[in-house]
Parts: sequence; C-alpha cells; structure tokens
Amino acid sequence: MRPVRAADEMTDKQAAEVAGDAEEATPDTPEKPRVRWRWAETGLMLGFLALGVLVMIKLWIDPNGRVLQGNDSDHGIFLFMLAHAERVVFDGGPLFYENRFNVPFGVNMMANTSILALALPLAPITHFLGGGVTVVLLMTLGLAGTAAAWYWVLSRPLGRTRVAAAIGAAFAGFGPAMVSHANGHVNFVNNYVLPFIVWQVLRLREPGRAWRSGVILGLLIVVQIFINEEALLFAALTLGVFVVSYALMERAETKRVWKRFAGGLAVAALTSGALAAYPLWRQFFGKGTYHGQPFDPTTYVMDVASLGAYARNSLFGIGAITRRLSVSATEDNTFWGPFGLVMIIVSIVILWRNSAMRATAIAGMVLLVMSLGPKMQIAGFRTDVPLPFALIKHVPVIDLVSVSRFAMVPSMVAGILLAFAYDRVRESPEKTRRRFKIGLVLALVPLIPRPLPVFEGTPMPEFITAGIYKQYVPEGRTLITVPMPEVTTGRTGQRWATLNNLDYATPRGYFMGPKEPPKDDTGSWSAPQRYTSWMFRNVGRTGEVPKITPWRREQVAMDMAYWKAAVLVLVPDEKHSAALRTLLVELFGQPELVGGVEIWRVNS
Repeated sequence: MRPVRAADEMTDKQAAEVAGDAEEATPDTPEKPRVRWRWAETGLMLGFLALGVLVMIKLWIDPNGRVLQGNDSDHGIFLFMLAHAERVVFDGGPLFYENRFNVPFGVNMMANTSILALALPLAPITHFLGGGVTVVLLMTLGLAGTAAAWYWVLSRPLGRTRVAAAIGAAFAGFGPAMVSHANGHVNFVNNYVLPFIVWQVLRLREPGRAWRSGVILGLLIVVQIFINEEALLFAALTLGVFVVSYALMERAETKRVWKRFAGGLAVAALTSGALAAYPLWRQFFGKGTYHGQPFDPTTYVMDVASLGAYARNSLFGIGAITRRLSVSATEDNTFWGPFGLVMIIVSIVILWRNSAMRATAIAGMVLLVMSLGPKMQIAGFRTDVPLPFALIKHVPVIDLVSVSRFAMVPSMVAGILLAFAYDRVRESPEKTRRRFKIGLVLALVPLIPRPLPVFEGTPMPEFITAGIYKQYVPEGRTLITVPMPEVTTGRTGQRWATLNNLDYATPRGYFMGPKEPPKDDTGSWSAPQRYTSWMFRNVGRTGEVPKITPWRREQVAMDMAYWKAAVLVLVPDEKHSAALRTLLVELFGQPELVGGVEIWRVNS
C-alpha cells in the first residue's frame, strides 16, 4: 500500500488519487506502520489531567460543601441527575422517570439532560462519597478526556504530528467554550465521544467498512444520546455541512464512495435507532414530556464582538467586558481573543487550497453564523441587521437549542485548523515558521484557564445528615424546604435533597417539564405554579408577609395535601428568611427546633 498523504499535504487534484489508495492496494505492498505510544504522550495526558484539576481546584477542596459560582442553578440540576442514577442503581428506582422529585407528578428523565451514560457507572461514588464529588470528578475528567480524545484522533487517524495534535487537543479540550461550560454544565464538558464519532463518519468512505464502521458509529451515537443530545445535534449539523461541502468540491471522489458511505450511515441509523427507540419514545411521548423552551431561543445569541475578546475565566479575561458580551458564565462559547482570532483566520488561509480543510472551515463558519441568531448583536447592542438564522429558527429541533451554543462547534473546529496549519507551515521558510509559532504563543497563552470561582453552600443540618427527618417523614409523605426549590430560588433546598440522594421525597424543583399539563405542555424550568409556592416565592423575594385570610389558609391546606407534606423546614440565612418564618408561624404555629433547623409538622 502506498503511504496515504496527510490531508493538509494534498492539492485538490491529488485528493481523488489518494481517495482510491485503499482500493488500489495489493497484498504485496507493506502496510503503513502504526504510530507507537511514547512516554512523552503519557506525560501529555497527565498534563491534561493536571490542568483539569487546576480548573476545578476550588471545588475539589470541598466538593459537597461548595457550589460553582458561575451557574449554581445548573450545578444543582446535575446533582439531581446524579442522585437519580444513584437511586436507580442502589434502590431499583425507575430508569427513565423520577418520582421522588416534583412530587406528586415526578420528572421525565429522558426529557432532561440526565447524563445516564455517566451517572450510572459513577453511582457508587455518588452513593459513598456524595454527588458533589461525582460532579467535580466528571468536570475534571470531561475537560481532560475531551482533550485526550482529540489528541488521539488528530495524531492517529488524522496523521498530525504530536506537537500539532497537542495544540489542537488543548484548544478543543480547554478552550474558553469548554472551561465556560465547566461552570455547571456536566453534559457539555464531557465531549470525548464526539471525536470518535467524527472519525467513524470519515471511515465510512473506506471500502468494506460499511457494516463495521456503521455499527460502531451507531453505538457511539447511542452513548452520546445518554450524555448530551444537544452536542450530538451540533455534531450532526457540522458533519452534514462538511460532507455536502466536500462532495461539491470533490465530485469525482463522491461518485466513487457515496454508495458505501450512505450504506454505512444507514447501518448506523438502524443500530442507534433500534437501541434508542424506546428511550426516545419516553422522551417525546411519555409522561412529563414537553414541547418548546420556556424562552425564545433567539434571545441568547453570540455577540460579534466576543470573537476577539477574552472569556472571564481566561488568563487575560476581564469579567466586566465578558459580561457585556456574553449570555452567562456558562455560555462564553467564542472569546478567542484578538490574536486567537487572527491565528484562526491565518490557519484557514494556509489550508484553504485543500478541499477537506476548506470544507472543515466552511462547516465551522456556518455554525458560527447560526450562533449569531436572527439579528446581529455587537458589543451588547442588538441591531436590525438580519442574519440567515432567521430563516430556520422555527424548524423543529432547531427551536429547542440555545442558539449561542452553536458557537461551540467553531471553537472545536478552530483547534483542528490550528493543528493542521501547524504541520503545514513546517514546510515553509524558517521566517514563516517562526512568525507562526510566535502567533500561536500570543494566541494561546492569554487563553490559559484560571480556577473557576465557587462559594460556600449552606451546610446540610443535622436534621438531614443524621437522618432525624425519618422520624417526621413517613413513607409516601414529603419534606418541604422553604424557600421551595425553583429555577431561581430555593437552590439550597434542592441541593440538600439531591446530596441526600433523594432519600426523602420533595415537591417542585429545578428541571425541565410541561408548564401546565395537560392543557399546556410548553417547556418549563419548574413545576406548575400553585398558590402556596407562589406565596412563598413572593415573600422570599419582597419580604412582605400577606394577611392570612380563611381563603389563604384553605389554599395552603389544599397544597399541603397535594404535595403530601409531612414537615416543612426553614432554610436558614436565606434572603428574607425572617419574613418567611413569620409567614410559617402565621400558617402553622410555632416551630420546633430539631437538628439545627426550625421545622413545622403538617397534618395533611
């Protein structure tokens, strides 16, 4: 077999010739030797792991006691996902539904980012060490694992040199987008399956691999479904744009390989469809399913000015500037810095003559434009300049995505382009090589991540940690923390319940479900509002206690019965906790001080 030229070494004319290498191979020709693993690469993997620990070090100090400051709500929701998996493994709970959260309705776990592929294997850690340990472990391994996966794919199947692969992998695994999502999004940090999906899709063009690669691709898709379906959608869109672009550029090769490529895709679709059919049915048609988002997805878009700015968690980042240009601390999906943006553009120019690299760049640019939303936003100001996304914003599935997250794709593509460009300039004059390396240093050093900020969470009281609550909450009844768990309030109550692995049932919470079933199944971040939950939230927000009338007492009694309440626990040190205490005293009388907290028994 003739040595296959690396993608960035081919001209357009040579691409078709190389595509047929495998078909023209004869048994007498020697095979290309495998690239052997070296100790330096082991050191690189340990370096990725060390960098992951550095990013999460403040949370590692006390995983069950501290909370990620960038997005404490999503930190809490993933504690819920891990607690659910622990119940499945240790208590035999339902796999796709959780009935001890949002009592009495429950939560459709397939309709949420339940990360079952991660949470179930790590359920013993959640059980014995606590969900906080599992969260920080998944964040650390997600960052390091994504970088390691891209390194292997870049250095082995894609034939990059080790230095080039390390550059691309570091950008893909520890770039601003990934570090940003480590502020709370366990699902978006664990992206190590995606590089292998890309690799298997590319292999479908090889002769004799339709069945083998198709089955492998199908299995990888199923694993990714149970990690993050949104990232899988991004990968599918990107690969779709890449394949169409490449096919239009290389029509002769397309005619040769399209049948086996399509056949491999069909095998992958059948494999993944057969394995994921029932879970997906539960997701879209089971109890607790919903349609649409609780917000207009086009509200959250990337700002054009963010392309050349620095993220808040980067070495050169300035929080005030980033907050002006970004949706939230978990959505800094571009922020490549001025030198980073220049080097990405330089890399595209260097590689533009190669069809595969040109198609890769086009795919990244298409997803980047999509992330800008229907109208351009610059420096925090929404303009009237229309953008192409306006034409597809109502397309089913697309309308379920937070638009700014499309920019995660160009951030990954940028790492690939930098890796290939690094190898390409090795053939250039010394002066050009030196300039490129200086540019890389200026681009990458400012993007080195800083440890993510945290704050101390309200400690769980002895009433819960010592199991005293079991004397007050019989089976089939619930424990209600006040403020009640919601998307923006009552986060401590949700944290206590989930760190306790849902050993006690609790109403409401932060999750995705239908707004007002069955009459309104629009997606919502919390349970349908009831009078008592509304009153608790309003008092917690304003500090004003309403006069308790007979009608209000009747509404509260109805809600306590609906929630099957056994005891209410006042969370200390919350905003307006004194006003909430006054309200509870008016409704239920004087509290008991038990296990470090004030509680009210409820005869519901």
